[in-house]
Amino acid sequence: MTQATIVDSHCHLDFPDFDAERDAIVERAVAAGVTRMVTICTKLRLEPQVRAIAEKFPQVFYAAGTHPMSAADEPLATLEELVALADHPKFVGIGETGLDYHYTAESAAIQQKSLRVHIAAARQTKLPLIIHARAADDDMARILREEHHKGAFSCVMHCFSSSAALAQDALDLGFYLSMSGIAAFPKSQELRDIFAKAPIDRVLVETDSPYLAPPPFRGKRNEPAYTANTAKVGAEVFGLSYEDFARQTTQNFERLFWKAKA
Repeated sequence: MTQATIVDSHCHLDFPDFDAERDAIVERAVAAGVTRMVTICTKLRLEPQVRAIAEKFPQVFYAAGTHPMSAADEPLATLEELVALADHPKFVGIGETGLDYHYTAESAAIQQKSLRVHIAAARQTKLPLIIHARAADDDMARILREEHHKGAFSCVMHCFSSSAALAQDALDLGFYLSMSGIAAFPKSQELRDIFAKAPIDRVLVETDSPYLAPPPFRGKRNEPAYTANTAKVGAEVFGLSYEDFARQTTQNFERLFWKAKA
């Protein structure tokens, strides 16, 4: 029987944590059945080095944007520069962008402005928006609704760990929820319950590596190979075999990240 294959829809392969062994990291991922990875650029000035990683590895695609925690410190992204990136064959998404009031609430206004620019780029390019949301549920739901009303766009709530209300708002707009290692932590039953109520065809899996390693690696550096560990928990949440969950989330990924389709 061939190994079930799965996708890590969100990782950060350009981070210094991986500098010493990037080739080995990708090899281990493929060996674990993770046949595609989307590496995310969080500061647009670093886009060339993230692009280079995607160009080097057949299994790696990339997205770029300005992370909300960097929105006040980086130049505001323009619609033109984000749209221009979409010309690259391995550029598959816009972001990550979003709102983070946990550490950076003082920059809420510029975060919101940046988010709306990224949404406009997603709308224009038809590429999925990649959203980071933390401690900003009300503003996030309001802006997503307002912008969707102006014109449809596709979106994933990456590393989803917010409220059931925000999950429902996102699902009502046709968006996707992505399950990270947080969903596999023993104390995350409430989050698992939120995922269990979501339509299975709207769920993705990711690592957000090097952060948030799932058990049994919690507290260590995360890497794309560990997508499989989170997916095993995801399969239990939905009452599916690992193979069926891997197949379904891969289909979901290909529907949303259409440029990365196998």
